[in-house]
Amino acid sequence: MDYEKILGRKPYSLKKEEKSKLYGEWLSEMTAYHRQNCDVYRKFLNGLHIPEGVKQEEEKIPMLPVGVFKDMELKSVPNHMIQKTMTSSGTIGQKVSKIYLDADTATNQQRALAHIGADFFGTSRLPLLIMDRPDVLKNRNLFSARGAGILGFSIFSSKICYALNQDMELDVNGIEEFLIGCQGNRVLIFGFTYIIWKYFYEVLRRSERKFNLKNAILIHGGGWKKLQAESVSSDKFKNEIQEVIGIKTIHNYYGMAEQSGCIYMECSHGNLHASIYSDIITRRPEDFSPCNRGEKGIIQVLSPLPHSYPGHSILTEDEGIIMGEDDCPCGRLGKYFRVIGRISQAQIRGCSDTYEA
Repeated sequence: MDYEKILGRKPYSLKKEEKSKLYGEWLSEMTAYHRQNCDVYRKFLNGLHIPEGVKQEEEKIPMLPVGVFKDMELKSVPNHMIQKTMTSSGTIGQKVSKIYLDADTATNQQRALAHIGADFFGTSRLPLLIMDRPDVLKNRNLFSARGAGILGFSIFSSKICYALNQDMELDVNGIEEFLIGCQGNRVLIFGFTYIIWKYFYEVLRRSERKFNLKNAILIHGGGWKKLQAESVSSDKFKNEIQEVIGIKTIHNYYGMAEQSGCIYMECSHGNLHASIYSDIITRRPEDFSPCNRGEKGIIQVLSPLPHSYPGHSILTEDEGIIMGEDDCPCGRLGKYFRVIGRISQAQIRGCSDTYEA
């Protein structure tokens, strides 16, 4: 795969017809590559009777259910080439996915993230306030999705401040000192959604303490399941953050450890956008046929960037709705969508049964 053909392009520059054609070519090539280099993936394709050497349209590319990354080691490069192992987020007692990254995959995913971020908040490095504690990155060769997010967004930073101490308490003095040093310039704030809500917003709401964050850009993702259980919607999250903390520019993003770097950023109109480095398809749970625009379905994520593991086509456990393509009012080309939430257990069993069949 010639990754310069992908990473040398602007992130939202491909129209529907061209992207669909290129993704059919790129993902067919990746399917053949991983089939040749990953025993588990080859057995999976053979079990589904997927013929070899066939170029397929994007919607026909075989997809791995995301759960297999929790149960199996999926590698397409020798062990000595693995430089980092990333784990997905999970509650205590749950299995986590393990994603094995070689140097090329890690670099390419970081480049994709850099291009996506630059499109939303520019190429200049900004002071970065991380809503987490420093020890999340204690081992950079084995790190969680939280750590991966911090490492990824650190490429946009001119200097870094961690907002929480080791006990997950707000470091008020440290934040104030950091902001004074920023001299009223733009500040980038990054963190997981639930952590921002629980350990930043709620603390400030109770204390009525104020920081000067009118020029801040807040990037957040993950952790929605806990907030939805507390009846905190995306709109409520934004409104409360704006009212209590004073941050007006807020971008949610959708992403996962299994395709790190290929995040789907939310524009000012509330839509999540697929860049040229990744794509999504929504599928009906009963037969996995593609949904129509505006129809709710299970999200499939695709990307040609995973080289060290077969993560180029993954069926997630999330539901979403593709709202349109190439015509978002923000001006970005590509599909734009909304995430509804996790699929029900009945649908998860249905997916499993279908794959077993």
